[in-house]
Amino acid sequence: MNKFIAGFALAATALASATAFAQTGKPTIVLVHGAFAESSSWNKVVKILQKDGYPVVAAANPLRSVKGDADYVSNLVASIPTPVVLVGHSYGGSVISEAANGNANVKALVYVAAFAPEAGENALGLSGKFPGSTLGPTLAPPVALTGGGKDLYIQQDKFHKQFASDVSLADAKLMAATQRPVTEVAVHEASGTPAWKTVPSWFIYGDQDKNIPPQALAFMAERAHSKQTVVVKGASHVVMVSRPEPVAKLIERAAAAKQE
Repeated sequence: MNKFIAGFALAATALASATAFAQTGKPTIVLVHGAFAESSSWNKVVKILQKDGYPVVAAANPLRSVKGDADYVSNLVASIPTPVVLVGHSYGGSVISEAANGNANVKALVYVAAFAPEAGENALGLSGKFPGSTLGPTLAPPVALTGGGKDLYIQQDKFHKQFASDVSLADAKLMAATQRPVTEVAVHEASGTPAWKTVPSWFIYGDQDKNIPPQALAFMAERAHSKQTVVVKGASHVVMVSRPEPVAKLIERAAAAKQE
């Protein structure tokens, strides 16, 4: 029954996307959250995009492995019969970098405080490539999984300062309680061939990011030949929550860009 419901939901999404594209010519925006977040972290961005006539899907990123998560998102993208702008936050950037491969309908990639790894790189290595990340000491003791491996969470009392310093304390407490864990394996997993080498990309991040140092984000944006890089003054790692307007604006700019 669950598979039937999931299949019906995907079919409904595909139909809605196709209808919207036929009427407006606007691509579907697929949003992929990162570690320690979940789909609702995109809510404010979704409202803006929908108001402006874009069909939107906020994918439920499994956060189990780069390859597995990328396959999951790739399957979702392949089910959408319109051009797609693929957007990733944080670890979600590693996922979209692989998920776009083989999907000819992906017209643009948007990295929101996100990793854009080269083949063989991993999230942990990139976050430590430049000084500034303070994530390590804020992690809770890993949760051992029955089948092997470990899940990682941020300690709830440290979540606000570390992850979302520019949102209200009340909202940060909700985000901390609903955070979804990433596996230890996933942040160590080497990435495959990145789609940003062949698909145009845009970048946005905050200059107060404590998870991925802004210097690392600037390095990845430059390496990927970003069409436009926006640095949001005072924004934390969850720039899409605290500053949804510039994030939505950049996504729409990527969506409207003509293919070269």
